[in-house]
Amino acid sequence: MLKDVEISGAIIEAYMKDLLDNLTLDVAIIGAGPSGMVAAYYLAKGGAKVAIFEKKLSVGGGIWGGAMGFNRIVVEERARKILDEFGINYGEFRPGLYVADAIEVATTIASRTVKAGVKIFNMFEVEDLVVKNDRVAGVVINWTPVKMTGLHVDPLTVEARFVIDSTGHGAQVTQHLLKRGLIEKLPGEGPMWAEIGERLTVEHTGEVFPGLYVTGMAANAVAGAPRMGPIFGGMFLSGRKAAIEIFEKLKV
Repeated sequence: MLKDVEISGAIIEAYMKDLLDNLTLDVAIIGAGPSGMVAAYYLAKGGAKVAIFEKKLSVGGGIWGGAMGFNRIVVEERARKILDEFGINYGEFRPGLYVADAIEVATTIASRTVKAGVKIFNMFEVEDLVVKNDRVAGVVINWTPVKMTGLHVDPLTVEARFVIDSTGHGAQVTQHLLKRGLIEKLPGEGPMWAEIGERLTVEHTGEVFPGLYVTGMAANAVAGAPRMGPIFGGMFLSGRKAAIEIFEKLKV
């Protein structure tokens, strides 16, 4: 006989085990958008212990809608190998420029990331950073519904050797350092300029404060670089770059 409480018990037991197992991490990634998931995938493939905390119910960030709801995205030649690695189909629009189905991209990257060993906790919002001895050492988490409703509920803490801000246009995690005067400025992203924005997304990916990396549009927001719209190769390459750099530091 199937009991309703057995279903509840199975869910609670499995979920709490995952949460307890991920209170101490090599890398905590905030935001399950393209750069965050790609970074997590490469880190986990290298043997790092990684979890992603996503404030929304769904993962994928800005991929799903493509542009204006036309669910297709564009990728340049330099990022095509990442599509190949994930097994994502695409077509050639012209030499060096490729079009992929946004739904396939989001679902495939999410699936491959989870299968690589990454735990994704959705409906978690990072409300602060843990900073010890002038270094980011973890994140302060709470339920998204708690933050949305403004309830006075104390948070929990996750310890991590590195934190990645992959929260997109607002660089919401890095904003906590600005509010506390630990960084001097956060200019926000500039006007649309796809060609420059794509390049600078990768160039600005890196450690902006000891223990804190920025990827994707968060990297451009911190640097004041342009946004680039529905072209995603820079996002993928940004995630991979952060993973490579962090993994080298984890080995020290």
